[in-house]
Amino acid sequence: MWQNCIGTLLGVFLCSVSYTQELYDIRGKVTDKTSGTPLSGAYITVGKHTGITDINGIFQVRDIPEGHYKVKATFLGYADTVLAIAIPADTTLEITMYEGATALNEVVVNGIKHRNYNEVASLPSYTVSEDFMNENRENSLMQTLKKLPGVSTINIGSGQSKPVIRGLGFNRVAVIQNGVKHEAQQWGSDHALEIDQYGIETIEIVKGPASLLYGSDAIAGVVNIQPPGIPEKNSLSGEVNLLAESNNDLYGISAGIRARKDKWFYRGRLTFRDYADYKVPTDQINYENYIFDLHKSRLRNTAGNEINGSFSLGYVSDRIRSETFFSNVYARNGFFANAHGLEVRTSEIDYDRSARDIDYPYHEVNHFKITNNTVVFSGDHTFRFELGFQNNHREEHSEPVPHGYMPKPDNGKERVFKKNTYTLNARDTFKAGDKHTLTAGVNLELQDNTIGGWGFLIPGYQRFTAGIFAYDQFEIRNDLHLQAGLRYDYGVMDTEPYYDWFPSPLSNSDGTTSYVHLQRAQDKTRNFGNVSASLGLNYTKGNTTYKINLGKSFRMPLANELASDGVNYHMYRFEKGDPDLDPEQSYQIDLALEHSSGAFDFGISPFVNFFHNYIYLNPTPDYYESLQIYEYTQSKVFRIGGEIRAGITLFGKLRLDASGEYVYSEQTSGVKKGYTLPFSPPLSGLFSAEYKLKDFLFFKSPLVFTSYRITAEQNEIVPPERRTAGFRVMDFSFLTEIDLFRTPVEMRLKVNNLFDSKYFDHTSFYRLIEVPEAGRNFSVSLAVPF
Repeated sequence: MWQNCIGTLLGVFLCSVSYTQELYDIRGKVTDKTSGTPLSGAYITVGKHTGITDINGIFQVRDIPEGHYKVKATFLGYADTVLAIAIPADTTLEITMYEGATALNEVVVNGIKHRNYNEVASLPSYTVSEDFMNENRENSLMQTLKKLPGVSTINIGSGQSKPVIRGLGFNRVAVIQNGVKHEAQQWGSDHALEIDQYGIETIEIVKGPASLLYGSDAIAGVVNIQPPGIPEKNSLSGEVNLLAESNNDLYGISAGIRARKDKWFYRGRLTFRDYADYKVPTDQINYENYIFDLHKSRLRNTAGNEINGSFSLGYVSDRIRSETFFSNVYARNGFFANAHGLEVRTSEIDYDRSARDIDYPYHEVNHFKITNNTVVFSGDHTFRFELGFQNNHREEHSEPVPHGYMPKPDNGKERVFKKNTYTLNARDTFKAGDKHTLTAGVNLELQDNTIGGWGFLIPGYQRFTAGIFAYDQFEIRNDLHLQAGLRYDYGVMDTEPYYDWFPSPLSNSDGTTSYVHLQRAQDKTRNFGNVSASLGLNYTKGNTTYKINLGKSFRMPLANELASDGVNYHMYRFEKGDPDLDPEQSYQIDLALEHSSGAFDFGISPFVNFFHNYIYLNPTPDYYESLQIYEYTQSKVFRIGGEIRAGITLFGKLRLDASGEYVYSEQTSGVKKGYTLPFSPPLSGLFSAEYKLKDFLFFKSPLVFTSYRITAEQNEIVPPERRTAGFRVMDFSFLTEIDLFRTPVEMRLKVNNLFDSKYFDHTSFYRLIEVPEAGRNFSVSLAVPF
């Protein structure tokens, strides 16, 4: 079956070369007219095609048919620039823009969402466009982004994953959406992002210590989901996205709409996805010398569904832009039954009743969010305000079983986490003379967390953080810029007391036995304060940019690190926190070289990192009620690594790209001295090729894309981790546009894991229980505009 599909696609590829219409790429550079400084994040429009300038001011707009066009460049704080061009004559452009407020209304409309690299110009950064999202979309947002060098994921199941940047994840990576930090239960390895990836236009990935601008949790980097662009005046548009996949029988639909009159606009989106148990390329799983048979290679009880909705209302004028976002993300997902402890060996639950049923163990998550972004222009000052409220409600359901002195519960609600988060961010950006652009601001955040259920792991707690920062971008020369900043954060963590709901026997000194409700968590308040700093240089010579950045970051300990004291059935171990942990402090130097000229681009970004007191969960030789005790502890850690990438376009149609990433970590103190860190990603390389075909039959602008990932074995582990063998996996895609009832419809046919390879991803949650990654998967998606 699949061989026939591949043969058909290759046949389409070969026969299409002889067909007609020629497509062209427009390339160019956008600079400041006065200083010649490249403008990063400028928005380029060519007809219905768009592009964004990179850190060197370089842009590329692809697949433009022959004809006459107007090219429009917009950028915040600059007057629009419009050029008339003729294709194929004008495919290389030099665009200069004048600074000023004469066209603020239009600049705000199109350019405010791309204020990406200007504030962190000396750190390695990558801007992900909407085109990238559409061409590479996977089952979750982070699985889509993992094709970027230096970005990986911790996966669990079909649609759940959490971000990892350069080997660091959990609360060491800040996820920002519409200016507000996404706050959920990200401390758990099985807790994924509750974010709908449809409707996202631009994402900025910052690799390196970004605590200066984003606070404590950005010690490793940032995934910054930018607010979408404002609709054009007197417009109404939308799209419907349809998706189907073979591996887990997924079907999904997402519909979005947006409209604007004069100054008022709105947008909305609804998304629904439903999927069955996914298939792995094996019929058996051997975990702890126990063999689990799989029915038709399906990983039982990994089905799920999600329902997401969002709506926003906004206002824009010459001096103000304000938009309020409402969103709700709901997901219900099963966990592979044998991953949730080993009691399932004797369970009476029929996990194979249906490939789509969701039985114990499973979780339900609902994330409700309200945020407001307001930008005010006042003379030389640009004021930005971000307000947010988030409610995260997570329930973990398990088969009720007695354990230790705990009797059998009367329901399956094992744990309940409820978090309310209130956020206020404010900052002012202004010119101080001709050479300095200063930014000063404050961040405030209050969290209130409550718990429930019969299983205790972490206590309820309240957390308050406040930060103040100042940042200067100093233009030494037109080609040399200095960035320097300083930040101070203060935080309070107040954990609540907790007692077991069941009594446990306690031996007294007189030989008698008392039955008491053991106290698992103390009423304890910790205060934290620390300084973050950054100093960097950005030098541009021709088409090459050189960067260096020195940064110090810190991270407050979390409630689970300070006060956990219970059984984590997802990992079948007893986890114990340390209330005396110090904040993590990280020192890092980043270097980068980026070159882009014509059809060739190249980049390399090494780093060296030192943690003074890295927090991690350490397995001990001690046991509690037959469960091994893991304790949170601290050690010094040395890390070094980086990313390298190169790409070239040949004959105007063939694009070849290659990238690689590597991180070496070593604990230099503590009980695991000499070992690496858990979930350390191995050496990995990604090679890809895309070829633009000529129009044929009813296919317009067809594109063939293939990628081949080679990952080395991971022998650098920290016990009780196991070594992971290397692997190779190939994906194949065919993208095109077709006319359906006179409507241009974007279609993507894709095959993941083309050769149905059996492999283990070292950063996957299920890798810990010897479950391989998903097998071959065919998918088809349609994007229908209206």
